[in-house]
Amino acid sequence: MLRVLVADDQDLFRGGFAMILDSNDDITVVGEAANGAEAVAKAVELKPDLVLMDIRMPGMDGVQATAEVCRRTEARVLVLTMYDVDEYVYDALRAGASGFLLKDVRRDDLVRAVRLVAEGQSLLAPAITRRLIAEFVGRGRGRPRLRQRLGTLTDREMATLRLLGRGRSNSEIAADLVVTEHTVKTHVSNLLTKLGLRDRAQAVVFAYESGLIVPGED
Repeated sequence: MLRVLVADDQDLFRGGFAMILDSNDDITVVGEAANGAEAVAKAVELKPDLVLMDIRMPGMDGVQATAEVCRRTEARVLVLTMYDVDEYVYDALRAGASGFLLKDVRRDDLVRAVRLVAEGQSLLAPAITRRLIAEFVGRGRGRPRLRQRLGTLTDREMATLRLLGRGRSNSEIAADLVVTEHTVKTHVSNLLTKLGLRDRAQAVVFAYESGLIVPGED
């Protein structure tokens, strides 16, 4: 059973998301939180598999809460926003979130997204990701420390990271590199370990911040 905590300061959204998720046989909503501080406290107490986190909340916002949840628990975080390009979303990804959804997400897409992220995948639509990163990544791009970490990767791992950063799926990466999907999964696992990254979402951010990919570059 997939255990989910829903955090949103708006009762209507919070209750609606909880109701949708709880109606599925394989998902149970173990708690709700109305602000970031409450979300962190309940994540620590209830140990959910995933936190559905509103990004804009009073007091401790979703970015701070995401960082604390990722630091103090094993839960994965899926952030919610009203806008497809939102500076807070980028900050949340850097804080450890595994992806984001717009609040007007369709019912079936919400359930699918929660399942995917809980399974260890990231949820970053390629088109939105490119716009998001291109808009906000400039503040950290090319830092020497990050580029030094790139030096720990093999050529194949570097190529895999470059394609990850461009939003490619495992099957697309496999086709581009002419290898099997199993080999791609191995490369992804190895590069995440070497770079000290939590998941594919963090790898996308790292690819841009390190200067491996330049915004606007094909």
